[in-house]
This record gives sequence, structure tokens and C-alpha cells, in this order.
Amino acid sequence: MKELTKAEEQVMQVVWKIKKGFINDMLELMPEPKPAYNTVSTIVRILEKKGFIAHKVFGKTHEYYALVAKEAYKKNLMGGLLKNYFDNSLIQMVSYFAKDKSLSVNDIDEIINLIEIEKQKNRK
Repeated sequence: MKELTKAEEQVMQVVWKIKKGFINDMLELMPEPKPAYNTVSTIVRILEKKGFIAHKVFGKTHEYYALVAKEAYKKNLMGGLLKNYFDNSLIQMVSYFAKDKSLSVNDIDEIINLIEIEKQKNRK
């Protein structure tokens, strides 16, 4: 799966949020300063070429929808991050954030609780 540029990802976030919609629907949800209609339209066409979205034709307009689920993209993106920056080691990744002081003690406790819950699920 190809990675998205920042602009492409911004448009995809909107498409994932609205499920399906027209360019004007996407523009409404974009943060200020809003990009031009033609800019969003161009990015949408690029996303179609990359296989991330498709459209249905309604007269002269197109309704767009995602072909790639947000969860699938997130999994692919995180897998690449883990592989390319942390040698496929979750321990190295968590350690990085812990050392960077991005994780509070409460965050670490929550991570431990999530791990324990997953361990219990896997035992069943």
C-alpha cells in the first residue's frame, strides 16, 4: 500500500469521516484556511489513481467513497514506522516515547492494562 502525502491524508481523513460525499462536503469539514475546490478535486483524483477512493457518477458530479479502510491504512502505516524506525520492536517504540517523556505514568499504566486484557483474551 502506498503512503499518502500530508495533503492526501488530510482529504482521506475527511472521506473516512463522512463515509461518502462530494467535494463540497469534504471542503466543509476541512480546517481553515480551507484549500480551493480545485485543489481538493485534484487530490481526490490522485487518491483515485492510487486506489484509495472511488466514485459514483450523479449527472455532472461525483460522489466519492473510500476503498481503503482507515484501520487498514493505519495498520500499514504503523507497520512501516515500526519496521523502518524501531527494527520491528514494539519495546523500542514504547521505550522511545517513554524516554521522550511523551508518556505519563498513567499512560504507561493504561498500556499495561491493555496488554493484560489482550493476554487474557488470548488465553481463552
